[in-house]
Amino acid sequence: MYIRRRPGASRAHRSLRACGTLLAVAGLLVSACSAGSSTSSASPAGSAALSALPGPTPSALLPYYGQRPNWRPCGVPGFECATLKAPLDYGDPAKGDIRLAVSRKKATGPGERLGSLLVNPGGPGGSAVGYLQSYAGIGYPAEVRARYDMVAVDPRGVARSEPVECLSGREMDAYTQTDTTPDNARETGELVDAFKTFAEGCGRHSAKLLPHVSTVEAARDMDLVRAALGDEKLTYVGASYGTFLGATYAGLYPDRVGRLVLDGALDPSLPARTLNRDQTAGFETAFQSFAKDCVRRADCPLGGRGTSPEQVGKNLKAFFRKLDADPIDAGDADGRRLGEALATTGVIAAMYDEGAWPQLREALTSAMKDKDGAGLLVLSDSYYERDAEGKYSNLMFANAAVNCLDLPAAFSSPEAVEDGLPAFEKASPVFGEGLAWASLNCAYWPVAPSGGPHRIEARGAAPIVVVGTTRDPATPYRWAESLASQLSSGTLLTHEGDGHTAYGRGSACIDSAINRYLVAGTPPKDGKRCSEA
Repeated sequence: MYIRRRPGASRAHRSLRACGTLLAVAGLLVSACSAGSSTSSASPAGSAALSALPGPTPSALLPYYGQRPNWRPCGVPGFECATLKAPLDYGDPAKGDIRLAVSRKKATGPGERLGSLLVNPGGPGGSAVGYLQSYAGIGYPAEVRARYDMVAVDPRGVARSEPVECLSGREMDAYTQTDTTPDNARETGELVDAFKTFAEGCGRHSAKLLPHVSTVEAARDMDLVRAALGDEKLTYVGASYGTFLGATYAGLYPDRVGRLVLDGALDPSLPARTLNRDQTAGFETAFQSFAKDCVRRADCPLGGRGTSPEQVGKNLKAFFRKLDADPIDAGDADGRRLGEALATTGVIAAMYDEGAWPQLREALTSAMKDKDGAGLLVLSDSYYERDAEGKYSNLMFANAAVNCLDLPAAFSSPEAVEDGLPAFEKASPVFGEGLAWASLNCAYWPVAPSGGPHRIEARGAAPIVVVGTTRDPATPYRWAESLASQLSSGTLLTHEGDGHTAYGRGSACIDSAINRYLVAGTPPKDGKRCSEA
């Protein structure tokens, strides 16, 4: 699963990320990987629906539902923090607790307070608390922040909530540089060894937690938070993977759904391989838009005016091949050079938002003409959340842990990847090969998957707004169409444009429709479309 990032005002906003990271850039989504089968096709009609949990709260969970947060200052002006407990294993609460980190910024007024608005930026693995404190709590529309306490909880296994740990910074450096387009048996073996090393590290450092970081468990944690906040129903804005988390909540607790916005939606009815292949096609769509824009610019290093998008892609692939054979200097204090893997990750990172295209053109120009890989390395490091000291956040660790638990693996062996390569390369001549191989990572996961493809209907839920962007690279538009059709109360809001997700990215039409829904409770008409113009 991929991660989603929101450049611009919401640079901390992330979501969907590759199961394997390109190694991370390729696993895809809604929980898209894990040891086990290599199911390659499914349809909503062939998937079981997620069942709602029984209404009465089990007696063993009553102490958790009776909690109240002890708010305290947490070093960020205007925000408070607290810690809540959740059972490690909902099936057996006696196994112990985990701690959930929660933060809020109280409603600013004027106007009657409407309750709490939980936000999640996606991933899986993105810190909701970090997103709240760096963007949502100060950057969401004033009319929304005036009426709601803005709240975030880091999902279990993420950031401040019992983080999954796997590799050291130096080990991650080696992992992220692994060649994901192997040319021979030796390179294929090295890639498999990298996946095994990553999985073994997670199993060694987070053995107790790994079986209990599924999206279903994170959704159940959100209900504990809802109760602790004193809200009868959940109001929520989730982006990218956050849409899967929010939809899962709705499926489990349809009668507790308040106003839910699912922006950049995932389709939970699809298996991992289909999800990964669809997302691969989404990145190709985004690259085609970038290519068309690039050749109209004087500073485009991939072709001049009139160059076809297909030729732009061939030129980029040729550059990647050169880096595969001969990495270039990147001015890195730790001695890393820019090879094909890091360069590809840097390019993919810029596909999430068209606002990053000028930075990408500059980085490619420096790398292709001056053999200076620093710009692409910066983009790659931001994608992996690697800081200047060589430390990584736990984003990629949590990403794999959730993805590999939520769905059976996209591929079970290198031979299965080779069989699937033509379909991935058809989906994206530029990125298909690397993303197919990166989808292998969950085949070696130390914990068997606990989930599978399923529809989410949430029968009886209040209206749920599903937002899709027509040229979204990470969550293809048809996923939003599918999720909206599965939800019994789903209403589809369409953004005709580029980039990942739509709310807060410059469309007055999208923003006003969502603001009206959150503040007044009036959802947009099903099928409403907003263009960038």
